[in-house]
Amino acid sequence: MNLLAIDSSGLPASAALLSGDILAGEYTIHNKKTHSQTLLPMVDAMLQMAGVDIGEIDAVAVSSGPGSFTGLRIGASMAKGLAQALRIPVIPVPSLEGLAYNLAGADALVCPLMDARRNQAYYGIYDVSGQAPDALAPQAAAPLEEVIERVNALDRPVIFIGDGIPVFQEQLNRDLTVKFRYGADSVRYQRASSVAALGKIYWEQGRAVPAAEFAPVYLRLSQAERERKEALAKITCGN
Repeated sequence: MNLLAIDSSGLPASAALLSGDILAGEYTIHNKKTHSQTLLPMVDAMLQMAGVDIGEIDAVAVSSGPGSFTGLRIGASMAKGLAQALRIPVIPVPSLEGLAYNLAGADALVCPLMDARRNQAYYGIYDVSGQAPDALAPQAAAPLEEVIERVNALDRPVIFIGDGIPVFQEQLNRDLTVKFRYGADSVRYQRASSVAALGKIYWEQGRAVPAAEFAPVYLRLSQAERERKEALAKITCGN
């Protein structure tokens, strides 16, 4: 089986190719270019270097959210387009599960934190000692105070990863009561190799979907949707 994986849910753009049980290639770029500029050329270059034709891909695993609204739409559009053209399924991999899998086998809980703006974080709390991350707190959007309360209540050592660390580190250092540490830069950000590994597991569990049925999970309204809702509320109150 040749499984193509894409992750554009956060700051890096990442693509990976899993051929059987072998990670045949991974290409990650973390710069200021938009994912629409980088992702497709990365996939093309990676497949060429791996010697795999696009027609040999059996499924596309994609980070399904939450995360950057624009990034998720780019990844979803690419995954759906490829899957429809090749007549293959899409395997949705929740973004925070993919992040947690960067630390598969760790002897502590893993809490991925992504900056959701407006003083909120996308987070989940996972036991990664098994085959796939086991959610002790499923992914959600919440104020950091809620995240800290959930982590402290579990009373177990925790490793934090994700782009939310620089944003929330001061408050985490001040208010956490459990033992904790921060993951190294090499595992802190999204990696398509983790999406690929989980994608294979979820494929075997029957969690693949037809391309037409796949849609990203945002957990929150976009800024434009929030502003529209607020404007409509003002109009309603005015009447």
